Amino acid sequence: MSEFKLTTEGIRYIALFESLTGGMARDCVVDEENERIIFVIKKGDMGAAIGRKGSNINRVKKSVGKQIEIVEYSEDVKEFLENLFQPAAIKNVMVVNKNSKRLAYVEVANKDKGIAIGRDGRNILKAKMLAQRHHGVDDIIIQ
Repeated sequence: MSEFKLTTEGIRYIALFESLTGGMARDCVVDEENERIIFVIKKGDMGAAIGRKGSNINRVKKSVGKQIEIVEYSEDVKEFLENLFQPAAIKNVMVVNKNSKRLAYVEVANKDKGIAIGRDGRNILKAKMLAQRHHGVDDIIIQ
């Protein structure tokens, strides 16, 4: 696992998130460019974080005034990559070491390629950033 540093702002957002949802956050990234906050939460805490009919996550959105995205963490790099691209249908994930770089090839169903990349590439940027922070993946190639 790669080491990463949380900002003071990120730590405050994690405390707020945990107190409002009951879910445990492992990481928080404030993406000012896309006006969103991305939380990486403990495996199995997705239901608690979202809440009944989205009540918990909506409470967090109202408190911070930004979009909230949550990704479930996994020690397994392939499972983590699949979680990063939810709700896109992932057919296969292959992680290889090539020229001293760690690359992830993610095969996505044709109908879901747009979802995987996201508007202006925001989903793929999120995936690349978090895969690097948590598993040392240098680049993600969508197939």
